[in-house]
Amino acid sequence: MADVPPKTEEASPPALQFSMDDAVAGGVYANFVNIIHNPAEFIFDFARAVPGRADVRILSRVMTTPVHAKQLLNALAQNIAIYEKNFGPIRVDFEPPRPEAGAPVRPN
Repeated sequence: MADVPPKTEEASPPALQFSMDDAVAGGVYANFVNIIHNPAEFIFDFARAVPGRADVRILSRVMTTPVHAKQLLNALAQNIAIYEKNFGPIRVDFEPPRPEAGAPVRPN
């Protein structure tokens, strides 16, 4: 009869330790993202679009693998579900503002 080693609980993976520079800790506000991809990677260009201006300034580019992009998609979906459970649905059905009668129309 062979000796069977005693069962041990699986060791949990070590906790991740996060750190960031002060410049990164301040964050960047983005209200626009352009996503491009090829077979090897996804590229996210985060930008700020200003109403009334045609130019969009790219503030940060994040490149990742398709696997990590899919994990990001799933994590974002989970976090949006938690947010909406706590704060209510996020509206995405806004209509563009209509100019008031007699008000000058500004070009975009």
